[in-house]
Amino acid sequence: MTERSTAHPAPTPAVPAPTTVIIGNFDGVHLGHQQLLRAAADLGRPVTVVTFWPHPRSVLTPDNAPLLLTGLDDRVELVKRYSNATVRITPFTREFANWEPARFIESVLLPLNPATVVVGENFTFGRGAQGTPATLAADGRFEVLVIPLVEIQAARASSSRIRDLLGEGDVETAATLLGRDWRVRGVVMVGDQRGRTLGFPTANIAIPEDMVEPADGVYAGWVRLLDDGPDSPPLAAAISVGSNPTFAAQQRRIEAHVIGRDDLELYGANIAVDFVAHLRGMVRFACVDDLKSQLAQDVTHATTLLAEAVGRE
Repeated sequence: MTERSTAHPAPTPAVPAPTTVIIGNFDGVHLGHQQLLRAAADLGRPVTVVTFWPHPRSVLTPDNAPLLLTGLDDRVELVKRYSNATVRITPFTREFANWEPARFIESVLLPLNPATVVVGENFTFGRGAQGTPATLAADGRFEVLVIPLVEIQAARASSSRIRDLLGEGDVETAATLLGRDWRVRGVVMVGDQRGRTLGFPTANIAIPEDMVEPADGVYAGWVRLLDDGPDSPPLAAAISVGSNPTFAAQQRRIEAHVIGRDDLELYGANIAVDFVAHLRGMVRFACVDDLKSQLAQDVTHATTLLAEAVGRE
């Protein structure tokens, strides 16, 4: 009598549902990136965004690595805001950079079961940037949707262009290309505490070393208290960026004066500073009274501009 096996056959691995896959760095998640995200969402399938960390140039040409517009957490949060996509972070190493395009397709894309791959027209991948949108299309196992670069008011929406604008202090045009105000996050640190003695207390945050630095100067913007949750109300602020030349300070930092509030205890708090408009360049004043007079004018100017910004929404 033959004994029958009672073992159950091994289950067949589930094949993921067809997806739409988007590939890119997405630093800043600007209007060009947002167009890719919208195009993918419009196809009606689950969307997976493949992005790389750290920035490829920081690995391949570290001496020429770009300063970032957004940290990784902000990038993921923004991608999800604009697309409700699943985000896959692919570590970018020298070994990964040397993969042939075919290996990239086999190892990164095909496990996601893409029905469509969405890329920008200038997308490249694989060893020596050999892979292009045409390389993807030639594979034949998925469709490829190539999105043209976006131009706003004759300016290309690109991460490098936005970095240049912020370096010039032009936060207004940068916001136009980003589709929102540019933001810096940080933990409020103990500063020199001069602002309080001048009647303009400030929340001070360091400029992260790997982030783009806005030009020295004074700006109008908003402060959000991130510890209070994502829906914390924006607080109008006059924001100074630089090293405070009147007092011969050395460290560059962001100092945000929350207008009309002297009751906030923010040391150690996580805050976001959103830049809305450039008010003036950094100036060294001859005396403290001249500085206080200018600060009062800055607060008035910032209040007016922020009220106008709210009125346009």
